[in-house]
Amino acid sequence: MLEFMPLVLFAVICTVLMFGYPVALSLAGTALAFAGMGFGLEALGIDANFDGGYLSAFPNRLYGIMTNQTLLAVPLFVLMGVLLEKSRVAETLLDAMALLFGSLRGGLGISVTLVGMLLAASTGIVGATVVTMGLMSLPTMLKRHYSPSLATGTICATGTLGQIIPPSIALVLLGDVLSSAYQQAQLSMGIFSPKTVSVGDLFMGALVPGLILVVLYIAYVTVIAWLKPSAAPAADRQELMAELGHEGGLGWLLLKGLVPPIVLIVVVLGSILGGFATPTEASAVGAFGALTLALAYRRLDLATLREALRSTANVTTMVFLILIGAALFSLVFRAYGGEELVTHLFENMPGGVVGATLVVMLVIFLLGFILDFIEITFVVVPIVGPILLAMGLDPIWLGIMIAINLQTSFLTPPFGFALFYLRGVAPDSVATSSIYRGVIPFILIQLGMLLALAFFPELATWLPDQF
Repeated sequence: MLEFMPLVLFAVICTVLMFGYPVALSLAGTALAFAGMGFGLEALGIDANFDGGYLSAFPNRLYGIMTNQTLLAVPLFVLMGVLLEKSRVAETLLDAMALLFGSLRGGLGISVTLVGMLLAASTGIVGATVVTMGLMSLPTMLKRHYSPSLATGTICATGTLGQIIPPSIALVLLGDVLSSAYQQAQLSMGIFSPKTVSVGDLFMGALVPGLILVVLYIAYVTVIAWLKPSAAPAADRQELMAELGHEGGLGWLLLKGLVPPIVLIVVVLGSILGGFATPTEASAVGAFGALTLALAYRRLDLATLREALRSTANVTTMVFLILIGAALFSLVFRAYGGEELVTHLFENMPGGVVGATLVVMLVIFLLGFILDFIEITFVVVPIVGPILLAMGLDPIWLGIMIAINLQTSFLTPPFGFALFYLRGVAPDSVATSSIYRGVIPFILIQLGMLLALAFFPELATWLPDQF
């Protein structure tokens, strides 16, 4: 039994989290409890296969977190997204897109998809995007007689694009963890001048699959609109203009609402892809640009700025506290010989690297029902990442597969996070079953994307190779 203590530790962590206790404190508290048990058993002369020396590395881990330049991008990208949301720049963007495409069948659905993509690129947080899009667009879509299932499915699916569309907070954190895992894997293989993989590489790898998903979403909405016009009817542009209350005509609204956010995102991503800035430096550009836009739109007062800074501080504190708890969990897991146990399990698994990858993807998919991407990134990936990468997987491909896998998990009934977020802001007239039915086609699209990546890894690796 004691040789399986790492798996028991992992199972207990998941159980504690299911009861709703704070994630960071659950990780650290459970890890410390198991560490205390290990020291106690060793003191009693019972071989618990526990090496307490691992815990001496904890201060160095904390120092590494504090001095990690890549993680500086987290608060800056969060601030960028929060400023665009709080200053109603995102709302103006949605109005502009609705007026541009609303007169077409399925036009509002296309608008929601495109704005969701841009909002996902600026916030990178699933909950924030789904709630924002639900509050802004769902009432308009329902008023225009859109099918509740199509409307809610489109909003949920585009909200989860924050997992994969760069510059995503999920990709920043995942890139940092995979970078460490890749170096660790190479050292275990006897490569003492290891190659590196950066967050920028992961951004480039995510760009093509992310844009393909957006195109497929739009294609699905368009096909439904033409096959069943009553599910996504065209809206009258003049009625929309009057309802939204914008003055100055469509051209001025597009210039004001569409161009500035797109320019900001292109500058942020372009500076990374072009090699002019690191993701951390680009995040500073993004935050400054969002602040400038909010001031230019005259929608930034002291109360709004205070609220934006408080939201940014809350999210950033949560991320770093979870990272600290996950670092302690990782050390205790290794102290019990967890790394060797998982390596042994993977090496003896039928199907070799393919079988191991399938099992990891299935486990991550199921964990996505109970854990957020931050916990999975900090807890699961450091355990399985070095082993899978040592078996020959490409780190960029693995990162994109994990991101899309989690994106699919967050959409899947009945436990998907995105469904809970939208249910919380949707009117009572929208049945929960309609939300569940609405997301199923998008889940199939994302599973198709995972299969395409499995058979054609170049979808994720080609662009980073070119740069």
